[in-house]
Amino acid sequence: MSKWNRIFVVVMDSLGIGAMEDSQEFGDVGVNTLGHISESVDSFEIPNLQKMGMANLCPLRQAEPVENPLAYYAKLKELSRGKDTMTGHWEMMGLEVTKPFQTFTEHGFPPELIRELEERTGHKVIGNKSASGTEILEELAEEEIATGHMIVYTSADSVLQICGNEETFGLDELYRCCEIAREITMKDEWKVGRVIARPYVGKKKGEFKRTSNRHDYALKPFGRTVLDALKAAGLDVISIGKIRDIFDGEGITKALKSKSSVHGMEQTIAMAGEDFHGLCFVNLVDFDALWGHRRDPQGYAREIEKFDRNLGILLNTLREDDLLIITADHGNDPTYSGTDHTREKVPFLAYSPSMEGSGELPEENTFAIIGATIADNFGVEMPEGTVGASILRKLK
Repeated sequence: MSKWNRIFVVVMDSLGIGAMEDSQEFGDVGVNTLGHISESVDSFEIPNLQKMGMANLCPLRQAEPVENPLAYYAKLKELSRGKDTMTGHWEMMGLEVTKPFQTFTEHGFPPELIRELEERTGHKVIGNKSASGTEILEELAEEEIATGHMIVYTSADSVLQICGNEETFGLDELYRCCEIAREITMKDEWKVGRVIARPYVGKKKGEFKRTSNRHDYALKPFGRTVLDALKAAGLDVISIGKIRDIFDGEGITKALKSKSSVHGMEQTIAMAGEDFHGLCFVNLVDFDALWGHRRDPQGYAREIEKFDRNLGILLNTLREDDLLIITADHGNDPTYSGTDHTREKVPFLAYSPSMEGSGELPEENTFAIIGATIADNFGVEMPEGTVGASILRKLK
């Protein structure tokens, strides 16, 4: 019999809490996403995260550690060789990624890839560099609208992104081009984790705005994950935000798209009011996409405050037989150089209204304790080849 009937895993995308021991190998020295955000702002109101134990994990200028936290808390290290979204999430659900996905940050995509993409889509490619999604629209969207060319760009992630104006390029055409790009980038030398359709609206500079019709074309996980095992056992596996895209739909029984991280939390609160049996897996991307990559600690801090307010509502909505886990998939220190993710430890906060205990747990060497604990709770066997050991018995 399950210890908890429902488990909510909420990923605060990119909320690292300090450098990993091997962070220098990834070009990251002295990084600390949450700590440096706190140092960069005058006010930082996160009472719900504070009472759960977040300030016990990472010293914060505006919030003291609490003596009797609401939750169990621990630091998690990443076992996989990476610091990207897919690697972090796949590891949470049991897969160790030993070979990082290809990135094309420095020079853009190779001419051979671009040539094949142009020939097969019928569109000339413009851009082909690492850029901010909003900045590249200001630079090239007017040209795309006037000529029918196609904006292709990348980022610090292992991604190929294609922009298309919803009125002139069309959503169907954008999705068709992305499907071709996904097929092309299955070659080992060009293999990226995701191809992303980036639709936008607007007619001139200053008016361009990306829409919620984004679609990710991700690689399928290279093995069965805890999500597959839960689904096969007849449990609900509900995704909110980009979880469905990260796992390419594998192991998901119901998927909800989010317009923003605030919307994602509202969807999670609504789901807590419904009846289901299994896992609700949530990704809140705005911390990373809007603030981390843009190196905006003030914006990041305000986003965390918005999350904290909704966290208070969620905590009051949880049932006695619910478990809430809050974590992250990597770091993205908004005070660090460049625009890349940062190799960091991540928080693990676990709370249920039925818990009698709380407090510090030992540091763990993999994010995969999350998936292993979920599988253990529901009496589901971990798929062959997965990593991670359950800490269910420590959550009393």
